[in-house]
Amino acid sequence: MFSSIRLLALLTTLVLALAAAGCGSSDESSQEVPDDAVAVVGDQKISRAEYEQVLAQARTSYKARKQDFPKAGSTDFEQLKQAIVRSLVEQEQFEIGAEDLGVTVTDEEITKRLNQLKEQYFGGDEKKYKAELEKQGLTEEQVRDDLRSRLLSEKIYKEVTADVEVTDEDVKKHYDENKSQFGTPASREVRHILISCSKAADCRRAKEKADDLHRQIENGGDFAALARKNSDDPSSKAQGGKFTAQKGATVPPFDRTAFALETGEVSEPVKTQFGWHIIEAAAPAKEASTKPLSAVEDTIRQQLLQQKQNEAMNKWVEDLQERLEDDVVYAVGFKPPAQATTAQTGTTTTQQ
Repeated sequence: MFSSIRLLALLTTLVLALAAAGCGSSDESSQEVPDDAVAVVGDQKISRAEYEQVLAQARTSYKARKQDFPKAGSTDFEQLKQAIVRSLVEQEQFEIGAEDLGVTVTDEEITKRLNQLKEQYFGGDEKKYKAELEKQGLTEEQVRDDLRSRLLSEKIYKEVTADVEVTDEDVKKHYDENKSQFGTPASREVRHILISCSKAADCRRAKEKADDLHRQIENGGDFAALARKNSDDPSSKAQGGKFTAQKGATVPPFDRTAFALETGEVSEPVKTQFGWHIIEAAAPAKEASTKPLSAVEDTIRQQLLQQKQNEAMNKWVEDLQERLEDDVVYAVGFKPPAQATTAQTGTTTTQQ
């Protein structure tokens, strides 16, 4: 559990990811980076020891998953190295951004979150917790540092998105522009028997079998029993061929026939790309309907709120990285290529 905490905190930031603009940096300049650092952000250095610590944790994670760790110099290794360095730089940038916002994390808050995790994963058993730390090669200090990063990012997200609002007009506009998302197509309970075929010769034999089954049904044969015995449709065969057809969801020849039949009527064999079908209208068709705004308003509001919050967070990250662009310097061999980075936010669906 804490292995994933360590890696998520530094490689995927332990929180719900948002796509953000590429992280700029100044050119590499080993003269500006101490020998014991991989990068400098402002006046804060990211030590090689910190980088090696995360790399070692990644190695442990690979081993736990029984995967081969990338060889030094390989493309996979370079990508991993760059991901680690990029995340460490982003963390330092977030520290600066948090200071600007007046956001802090107390030791008491870290302890509270740690106790929650101990209860969740170890039933509050301190011995089990310590054993897991030893197994993962982690120290209490590392765990607390990572939890601090999580709490800090959560608080930043809350602060940045505090004034985000969704108006009634926003909700109504989204509803009007996306009514198809809130509609239910016409539907009908039907039974069908499929005699599948692909080649012409097979389809001739399939048609003959379908005609024979149709005659049996017309002469009083039990449609459901014949479907269970003869149908080649695995999804409905066990139910005697019964399923709910939604208008527009089945292939056109089937769709047209299923919704044109009178209730209780059985079709002649119908050819589709899957073979020959015999269709029975088991119930009257239900008309298409659209949920009223009142029924989906809360869902739309929450969706738009999350979208606006993400946009606000993205904008904050972009502005922060642009402002600090010239304050980031990498040691030779550690500068990641320009690409989209991962922003830290304050919400998460990730389970450790």
